[in-house]
Amino acid sequence: MGAANVIPGVSGGTIALITGIYERLINAIKACDVTAFKLLLAKDFAGIAKHIDARFLAAIGLGVVVSIVTLAKLFEYLLRSHEQFTMAFFFGLILLSLYYVAKQIISWSPSVMASLIVGSAIAIGIALLAPASENSSFIYVFLCGVIAISSMILPGLSGSFVLIIMGNYALVLGAITSLSFNILVPLALGCGVGLILFSHIIAWIFKHYKNQTLALMTGFVLGSLVVIWPWKTAIMQTVQRAGKPPKEVVASYEWYIPNLVSANTWICVALMVLGAFSIYMMERFASGTQKPAKTT
Repeated sequence: MGAANVIPGVSGGTIALITGIYERLINAIKACDVTAFKLLLAKDFAGIAKHIDARFLAAIGLGVVVSIVTLAKLFEYLLRSHEQFTMAFFFGLILLSLYYVAKQIISWSPSVMASLIVGSAIAIGIALLAPASENSSFIYVFLCGVIAISSMILPGLSGSFVLIIMGNYALVLGAITSLSFNILVPLALGCGVGLILFSHIIAWIFKHYKNQTLALMTGFVLGSLVVIWPWKTAIMQTVQRAGKPPKEVVASYEWYIPNLVSANTWICVALMVLGAFSIYMMERFASGTQKPAKTT
């Protein structure tokens, strides 16, 4: 999940959903509530650990943090030097994940189909938005944390891409690699607030409208393919910043059909197959280790 969230257009929520831990994850996060706070005040550490599914959250949290810290520099290099190949791998990964997400839907009613269409439209609409300018103010970085973490736990909506749209992707990635706490502190606060609030909303919707929610998430994943299509050209624009040198940002993309006689095209195809195979193996492994979701 941590590795997926570093790549623009790829969602850690998708990985959680196809590996069967999504509902358990949302319920565990949602359990960080008033009851948990009371147990903490009472120093009932065993009680709070059971209430919030602490061992599960600790394993997920540690994996995400280690992955982000160790892979941030690698992906920064890959996106700068081999963006097309990187996107090809994740395109194949996301494409096959559509099947594993959609197959969890029990029945396809008109409302479920409508949810699929709405989810796709929202994801594509976000992909077509022009990025904002970089802003390092405390409030704006806090807001970036709230919105990015909310999108990170939604399958198909990439927190990294949302940060690009909000203009702060490079700022945050640089802060992670250089440990700039003036950026990381407000970002972490925003992530904490957004994670708890949004998990309550998702848990309620998932409980009462499961098929529609899964269809909406499938639409999000489907629409996200627009962002990670490997064969596209970024249209850059220069942004003037007060007191800082001009900065080039991606304003939009031009998509094109690949050249079938190019060696790079077939390398991309091979990487797509590798990405799809990695999801296939992940799903096989998850199906043998999956535990039932905690109900609250």
